[in-house]
Amino acid sequence: MVIMTTEESKKRMQEGRLYLPEDEEIMHQQMLCLEKLYDYNATRPSEFEKREALLKEMFGEIGEGCYIEPPFHANWAGKHVHFGNNVYANFNLTLVDDTDIYVGDKVMFGPNVTVATAGHPIDPPLRYQAMQYNVPVHIGENVWIGANAVVLPGVTIGDNSVIGAGSVVTKDIPANVVAVGNPCRVLREIGEHDKEFYYKDRKIDV
Repeated sequence: MVIMTTEESKKRMQEGRLYLPEDEEIMHQQMLCLEKLYDYNATRPSEFEKREALLKEMFGEIGEGCYIEPPFHANWAGKHVHFGNNVYANFNLTLVDDTDIYVGDKVMFGPNVTVATAGHPIDPPLRYQAMQYNVPVHIGENVWIGANAVVLPGVTIGDNSVIGAGSVVTKDIPANVVAVGNPCRVLREIGEHDKEFYYKDRKIDV
């Protein structure tokens, strides 16, 4: 049985090393964050100012014009999340934010998207002890992540890319591409066709 002090577990938590998330002090700090998340999800639709104030309390960093549609789920209520400006998230965004999640300006999350930083070792004895590790996620500017997509620990998604609905993003995705599937792969580059058509054969008329 591995034994760690609270300080050692906290340090390892942010270094991507194995640690014990069930440490009593870590769980207490997490609970304080989750109380604020509860308050956020209990807000009425008209309480925009209250939601904005709570997000600023909850998040590590959050820019101007950000909106998250409740219900919102996060292990640490956004404590390790860094949003740029004008980020939009539809219903049921889940951020497994045991370490840092970086999101650039003008990112859109469809319904039921999950972004995870946490993982567990494959080795059964270590997993039996509830060991965990965390790896940061980076999402660039002007990215659209479609409904029900899952972004796994350590992934970087480049600027302007689109992640198709239902995709499972296991590896880095470059900038300026459409990527889909499980595992998520680049389907094509964003190009001239996209300047003429906004959906299948429907031409852009604005």
